[in-house]
Amino acid sequence: MADVNLSASVRTEFGKGAARRLRREEKIPAVIYGHGAEPQHVALPSYDMMMALKTPNVLIHLDVDGKKQLVIPKAVQREAIRGFLVHADLLIVRKGEKVNVDIPIHVEGDLAPGQHLLEHVLVALPVEAEATHIPESVTVSVEGLAAGDSVHAHEIQLPKGTTLAIDGDDVVIQVLSAQAEEPAADEETEGTAEAPSEVAPE
Repeated sequence: MADVNLSASVRTEFGKGAARRLRREEKIPAVIYGHGAEPQHVALPSYDMMMALKTPNVLIHLDVDGKKQLVIPKAVQREAIRGFLVHADLLIVRKGEKVNVDIPIHVEGDLAPGQHLLEHVLVALPVEAEATHIPESVTVSVEGLAAGDSVHAHEIQLPKGTTLAIDGDDVVIQVLSAQAEEPAADEETEGTAEAPSEVAPE
């Protein structure tokens, strides 16, 4: 898994006004929590955090005014329209401990010939993994699958040290039969049919 270094500063002002001031300084508010510690309110550099989040479950070596913390993102809020970062929750982790995270699912392979639709029941797989060795993703092959086939959680190969955090029988991906649109029912035409044109005698 990827890891990055970020610096943060302790945040002492709260509310919408304080958040606007942080945005003008190209920073976002965040909360650090975990291991029974009191939640710590900090400010993070917006651009650096945005780049870090391009890697799912990125491990962050955070320097908070000289104090080192090892954290992973647990929740991120974005502005609805433009998508810029608004707030982040960061979970304190330690080397060797297990954490529950969702890892992206990548699909590869071609379905069997025919009219089939691939439905992603889950777009991310809940797993338990060592905090410093969280997989970036898992790959699922759908090669040759046809309508009615499915991939269950227990069928996905996980990296060593990673285990499922859901029931192994849960469906992750399934293949459906493409349904052709039924023709629209004929509308009632009683009393609306055109009368045959009268032909004037020569």
